[in-house]
Amino acid sequence: MFIGHFAVGMAGKRVAPKVSLPVLFVAAQFADILWPFLVATGVETVRIAPGDTKFTPLEFVSYPWSHSLLMLIVWGIVLGIGYRAYTGDGRGGFVIGALVVSHWVLDWISHRADMPLYPGGAKYGLGLWNNPTATMAVEIVMFAIGVAIYEGTTKGKDKKGQYAFWLMVFLLLLAYTASSGGPPPPSVKVLWMVSIVGIGLGLLLSAYVDRHRTLEDSVAAGL
Repeated sequence: MFIGHFAVGMAGKRVAPKVSLPVLFVAAQFADILWPFLVATGVETVRIAPGDTKFTPLEFVSYPWSHSLLMLIVWGIVLGIGYRAYTGDGRGGFVIGALVVSHWVLDWISHRADMPLYPGGAKYGLGLWNNPTATMAVEIVMFAIGVAIYEGTTKGKDKKGQYAFWLMVFLLLLAYTASSGGPPPPSVKVLWMVSIVGIGLGLLLSAYVDRHRTLEDSVAAGL
């Protein structure tokens, strides 16, 4: 999935309102943040193979350290405990850990059987990507729900907070539709380079949105 991960990140704001939006995005997308760096260094392997699934031209040959269920549980525990130790927010730490693990669940739904349980272990996947129409329907509905939850949990401190949020929503949808219908990347190197740049820009934008938004009064009163 792509925007489905952002959807659960935004929805996490309702459960853990003290956690900033970029931190929620890092947790939900941690596997995909780690992955391009491991591909760049040759630790994990991806191949450009149009037709591997109907939705994406990428064949995920090996990514046990960034995408296996066991390692995402480990990464989730590490990030969750680290966040709690740094902020004292136990609920936030739990949600961060859960979001990290949620990445495997959502990818298991969308990928073919290439999602490992643990490094070197059996691989699973329900293959939603073999039905592009269903894939886009599921992700867009998820994204709409995530946007609604985040919008209902926070409000703009100023016009920048409102406009920047909807700009972020638009750009994520634009990136999603472009990647789902565009040509395959010319090389694996271009793929991981674009992934790293895209992740960086997305986190910068989410941090800007977060600085210009605050919790709705009803949510803040419940803290």
